[in-house]
Amino acid sequence: MTLYYLHGFASSSQSVKALQASQFFARHYPGQHFMAPDLAYTPGEAMAQLTAAMQQAPPLAIIGSSLGGFLATVMAERYQCRACLINPAVAPHQVLHDYLGHYHHPVLQQQFTVDSSHMAELQQLMPKRLQQPANYLVLLQSGDEVLDYRKAVSYYQGAQQQVVIGGDHSFSGFADYLPAIAEFCQLPAVTLTRTP
Repeated sequence: MTLYYLHGFASSSQSVKALQASQFFARHYPGQHFMAPDLAYTPGEAMAQLTAAMQQAPPLAIIGSSLGGFLATVMAERYQCRACLINPAVAPHQVLHDYLGHYHHPVLQQQFTVDSSHMAELQQLMPKRLQQPANYLVLLQSGDEVLDYRKAVSYYQGAQQQVVIGGDHSFSGFADYLPAIAEFCQLPAVTLTRTP
């Protein structure tokens, strides 16, 4: 079983949070298969990537940030696995209308054009309701300048939620939450020692 990390829109496997997660799990859970795929910036292509990957390597749990949190929700509903979401996008078709245009993926070295047809794809993907809200850990910061955290509070009712006052969209202090994320993913607890 594989533990996945899904990055946000116009991000990659080389984002700060993706690297922090990768390093944390490599250090504390070296036997756990971990994947942080570089996802296309268009919904259909990203979903095709995830569907193919998870058919080959079913998810133990999925960690997702921002739009990656939305995609993590879609896949967690399919696999009925646990998901840890960091400032997840709710109804991203309503948010990404402000981000239509041309993008270059820094890792895939591909050009992507995001247009209004992709918003319809996102709307179709959005689960109307969660089958098992207890499968979700939702970490939110009220200072998120991109997404309204209150939408996630409402959509993920019944999930385990933690709202941090302040912060930002990148979720300040993410690394400090990785032990709790690992525990929610049902990995054995680790004791962290701080180096002086």
